[in-house]
Formats: sequence, structure tokens, C-alpha cells
Amino acid sequence: MQIFGVDIGGSGIKGAPVDLERGDLAEERFKVLTPHPATPDGVADGVKEVVEHFGWTGPVGLTFPGVVTGGSTIRTAANVDPSWIDTDARALFSDRLGGHDVTVVNDADAAGVAEMSFGAGRGRGGTVILLTFGTGIGSAVFADGTLVPNTELGHLELGGHEAEKRASSKAKEDHELSWEHWARRVQKYLAHVEMLFSPELFIIGGGVSRKADKFLHLIEGVEAEIVPAQLQNNAGIVGAAMHASKDG
Repeated sequence: MQIFGVDIGGSGIKGAPVDLERGDLAEERFKVLTPHPATPDGVADGVKEVVEHFGWTGPVGLTFPGVVTGGSTIRTAANVDPSWIDTDARALFSDRLGGHDVTVVNDADAAGVAEMSFGAGRGRGGTVILLTFGTGIGSAVFADGTLVPNTELGHLELGGHEAEKRASSKAKEDHELSWEHWARRVQKYLAHVEMLFSPELFIIGGGVSRKADKFLHLIEGVEAEIVPAQLQNNAGIVGAAMHASKDG
């Protein structure tokens, strides 16, 4: 069975049909740049371009980089335009896609569900936290396999700063940090999250998961096991499709 998944990020909008039995993309993903400003209309046009690239006509699952309540209403918009707040995203995307059946879920929650089902968290009990490092820092918290939705741990304060402003992949690029310097920031962030939640496992996702060999070994003093996401930056697409399948 295939469902289409779209992952909306602060820098890119990417999507592909997903094979739900394998938990992997059925075709190579297609990506467009996220418009700036990332308004609802602009992002919806980007989503339409991605979906139409494949000629897809069935259900579509979408992620959003912020809190999503009731499966539709956007409550936060840290890395996209503030006009998203209180938007009925499900109605917006369904209308732009010509009436497609659409579901919307927080981006990190989607990635986490995919990793718990098909990736690094498969079969793991206890407290597991997936953190996606990209334009911001997304989080997905699981207690014995059950998701605690919309946690947004990237906005924790750390050393007087919002954590994602210091330790996201974007912060690394913006401040031209070496891997060593950035790893020290990530280490402080993980230690802070560990103090609050005492997880058994951290899964590191987002685009930076492809380069785990450059920084994971530099992180010290964290008790929890730390592993890269196995689905890497495709986890959001897979999780979006999984959410659409369950919702349907």
C-alpha cells in the first residue's frame, strides 16, 4: 500500500509516495525550496508542486514545523511566517490540492513515529526522544512506544538562549561553527533534556543525521544511548504517510 507523504521544513518542502509495508519511499523524493516569507499560500503552492510532480491523486499526509492541534489547527510557527497561527491547515491544503484527503501532523512527531516503527526506535521501550536538527530543533517524546505529541523541546531555554537558536543545524551554518564547537552545544542541550526527561535513548534526526560520523562521537557526559535516525531525513515523509493511513 502506498500513501503520499510531504515534509514541510523551514528550508525545503519534500515529498514522495511511501511504501507503508517497508516504511520507505516508493520513489525518489522531489523537493522544492520553502518560500520566504513562508506564508500559508506560498507553502501551499510548494506542496501542490511536489504532489503534482508525481501526478498523485490519492490521500496526502503532511508534516508542519510547529504545534498542530485537532489534526488541523496551527498553533505555533517559529520557523515559518507568523500568519500560520490559527490557520486551518487541513482545509487549506485540501483546497489547494483540488479536494485531496489531507492530514497534517507536527513534523518531528511524524519523524518519530516512523523511527519507532521502522528505524532506530523499533522495539524500544521506556522513554525515547527523537530530536530533529535542521532549521530549528524538533522533538518527539515516546513513553513505552506511545507518543506525547507537540512537545517542541527545541524552545527550551539554555544558557539564556532558546536552544534551537544555539544548537540547530541552521545555527551551525549561520555561525560557521566547526563540528567540534557545534557538538559541544548539542552536548549541553542533550544533557539539559536528559536532566528533565531521563530518556533511555536519544535518536538524532534531520538532515544532519546523514553526517552522524562527524559529531556523535564528540558528545560526552550523556547517560542515554545516542544514535542517528535510520530513516535519516526521509523519516518525516514516511511518518506523514503513516499518519494519513491511520487517519483514513
